Amino acid sequence: MDYVIILAGGKGLRMGADIPKQFLPIGGKPILMRTIERFRDYSPTISIILVLPEAQQEYWRELCKKHRFNVDYKVANGGETRFHSIKNGLQLIPDDAVGVVGVHDGVRPFPAIDVIADCFSTARRCGTAIPVVQVVETVRHIEPQLSAVASKTVPREDYRLVQTPQMFDIQLHKRAYSQDYKDSFTDDASVVEALGHDVTLVEGNRENIKITTPFDMIVAEAIVNSQQSTVNH
Repeated sequence: MDYVIILAGGKGLRMGADIPKQFLPIGGKPILMRTIERFRDYSPTISIILVLPEAQQEYWRELCKKHRFNVDYKVANGGETRFHSIKNGLQLIPDDAVGVVGVHDGVRPFPAIDVIADCFSTARRCGTAIPVVQVVETVRHIEPQLSAVASKTVPREDYRLVQTPQMFDIQLHKRAYSQDYKDSFTDDASVVEALGHDVTLVEGNRENIKITTPFDMIVAEAIVNSQQSTVNH
């Protein structure tokens, strides 16, 4: 069986909002609901695990009632860090489970269905899959030198921007999360790589933005409007 762990632990500090950013509406619907629906659209049988801080769970239940949101999923409590939150989510997957588990940011509501499918199929074949997109702007590397800061342009074709969902063989991922936490664990790929396991890159989609700022909300509304216009036509 395939699983996806959706992380929703944001506090919305950069958004400047009174409520966590994953609960903010775009196109009249909370971001997190759109994210969950995208994976249900990919597969009606995928097992969804939502990781949410305990303090936010009652508010989320009220939102679900208000929006009549009835998608089936399990809930795990958020942890001290992203690492610990994912570890809590993995505990809801049986220890002898076989298949692929994906991990996705709750505030990325626009992963393309074909990208999700590509990640799952690649992870089944290779054990890992993470979506990436090309860097389109010039990149400079900062080189601190004493009291001054020097910098130089680096070849952008040598770099990729990493997205989610990141997919892994379930048993590999469980082994990875049996390690002790390190500050260098910034995403799931870095945790798996700490075992000495390489990760496989697949092409992501540019619309799969992580909504963290007010400007991102403007972009997200434009994406929703564009998608609705496409459906209506």
